[in-house]
Amino acid sequence: MSARQPSPGELLDAAIAKDRVSLARLLSVVERGGEQTGELARLVYSSEPPYTVGITGAPGSGKSTLTNQLVRAARGGWTEPAEAVPQVAVLAVDPSSPFSGGAILGDRVRMQDHATDPSVFIRSMATRGHLGGLALAVPDAVRVLGAAGFPLVFVETVGVGQMEVEIASAADTTVVVVTPGWGDAMQANKAGLLEIADLFVVNKADRPGVNEARRDLEQMLDLSAATDWRPPVLTTVASTGEGVDELWAAVGSHRAHLAGTGALGRRREARVAQELRRVLVAKVLEEVQEIGRGGGFDEAVRAIAGGALDPYRAAEELLDAGRAALSGPRAGAAPR
Repeated sequence: MSARQPSPGELLDAAIAKDRVSLARLLSVVERGGEQTGELARLVYSSEPPYTVGITGAPGSGKSTLTNQLVRAARGGWTEPAEAVPQVAVLAVDPSSPFSGGAILGDRVRMQDHATDPSVFIRSMATRGHLGGLALAVPDAVRVLGAAGFPLVFVETVGVGQMEVEIASAADTTVVVVTPGWGDAMQANKAGLLEIADLFVVNKADRPGVNEARRDLEQMLDLSAATDWRPPVLTTVASTGEGVDELWAAVGSHRAHLAGTGALGRRREARVAQELRRVLVAKVLEEVQEIGRGGGFDEAVRAIAGGALDPYRAAEELLDAGRAALSGPRAGAAPR
């Protein structure tokens, strides 16, 4: 007889008591989705969310090394001589494949400086195929980390595709990392990057072309609509730590700006609205998949193939039948 598996509540209590194995199991629950995720959400969404810093940029821009250095800076405090952030978590997110671990394993290797620090938790995340995928899993994982006592979470994405941009933009402060010579890619991505970036970083600034990259970014910002926060453009050499303290100070400045203007609360409310829409879509997709497994779906396919029905009428009838099945009276209804 197998041992009873701990409930999400029991795992959360253990995670709050700094049991990292239980915390890892909670994040696995989030990745898988399902009923336990809903139970876990009810427990963690009443907690204060952690401050989240999203880090995105082209592959090879040095995001993982930069994140490693930012963790070091954070453990020294938001601003000197403030106390160190007591606990820091890092989510390294790979939306590209549910099976490939190459980039993620590289991330973990580059963050080994903190492997012996019990106050730093690093977790790789990839979709496990549940409806909603990482667009739902990452915000839930951030909430879990906040409920477990982490006031600061870094979310690092592998690239700058649409999914990565969406994940990075689900942060309080979003850092976009570029490198010298990134001009062509910058032009291709500038609209999305300008929309989500709170800070720009030209990393690997010991290479030729850093001044040109910085100039191009400043010109992009000059042409964009004016707001009450203009993203600063900073330079770093993550491999040596050069410029990282200045970057961390800029994160602190943006955090203070958000808090001082009330923008932090507005941003978080907007993100919650987006999360709720995604949960609604995922729930509807679950219902659609259930309809697709029924005999009525197969009948509709045959009717469409035979010219007796069109897909739009079939979809309406299947949805009507599915809703009726949920309410009870017409559980056996099928499209004509």
